[in-house]
Amino acid sequence: MTTFGIIGAGSIGSQVARAVIAQGHEVVIANSRGPETLADLVAELGPKARAATAQDAAEAAEVAVVTVPLHAIERLPVEPLAGKIVLDTNNYYFERDGRVPALDAGETTTSELVQRHLVGAKVVKAFNHIQAAAITEEGQPAGAEGRRALVAASDFPEATAFVTELYDAIGFDTVDAGQLADSWRIERDRPGYGVRLTAEELRAALAEAPRTV
Repeated sequence: MTTFGIIGAGSIGSQVARAVIAQGHEVVIANSRGPETLADLVAELGPKARAATAQDAAEAAEVAVVTVPLHAIERLPVEPLAGKIVLDTNNYYFERDGRVPALDAGETTTSELVQRHLVGAKVVKAFNHIQAAAITEEGQPAGAEGRRALVAASDFPEATAFVTELYDAIGFDTVDAGQLADSWRIERDRPGYGVRLTAEELRAALAEAPRTV
């Protein structure tokens, strides 16, 4: 059993919580509005979940999931996540986040920005290119024909290995997209983003992705 600290209780965060609880894990979940606003979600998730502040979720986490808007990453707790695997679901939506020139120019990636802020953490890109509902609806047993694949990308092999095991447990194959510097291949508006693909199809989509869009 692993305790997941989930910072961000929106559609992706709540679905990841459901998925990992179904595998027997525990969840400490936070949002920007305070633990009291999560009472209904925690009641639905059951006894393996509790609400907390972002700081408390980070401290309690054995593995963390950060699923907050890009413009909010500077508010993520740093020290409690040092040394821990951190799943980053972030995407760059300039309409929401404002323009980030380094991203527009293809000079960095969203997950590299998260890693830069979370000094000492082991950031891995995960769950960023799947619609929230599909996380709990589209999983299939290993070896199933047409099994959907998801990307993992990290500078830390142990983080990629953890996500690979997690994906498999909840019903997805994994495509290793390399390091965080390569994770632009699965960012918004690329061929693999938001569509259901097998591992072979997803590898092809990553290979076809343009650096800037």
